[in-house]
Amino acid sequence: MAEFQKSNFNNIIRQIIKKSLFTERQIEIILNQKNISESKFSITKGAYYRQVGQSREKLIALFYSIILLRGLGILLPDDIDVMSQLSEHIRVMNDGDVFPEREDQITKVIDMTIRKACNM
Repeated sequence: MAEFQKSNFNNIIRQIIKKSLFTERQIEIILNQKNISESKFSITKGAYYRQVGQSREKLIALFYSIILLRGLGILLPDDIDVMSQLSEHIRVMNDGDVFPEREDQITKVIDMTIRKACNM
């Protein structure tokens, strides 16, 4: 029987992770490797370091993608500003409490904003 594992993230962060390129475990590993957060992992050392490598490769690919999209003029300065503002709001929400009844509304606004920025 699979053991239930409590998430280290609030509902909004979990929803964003689901739509990202990363898994919750990979985000935890990145936070751990960057000394931002310390999580205990119930996996073997080999599996942990394999996931460290996978997380690093995804992060590198993400940075290359941002450089490429920015360099080709696909990702515009206004898009970067919107992402920065959303990121700052997420940082504030991660540090504080969000009323559960507002979580759905917040995730919808984030999704709508991102989709609008990606309109092609």
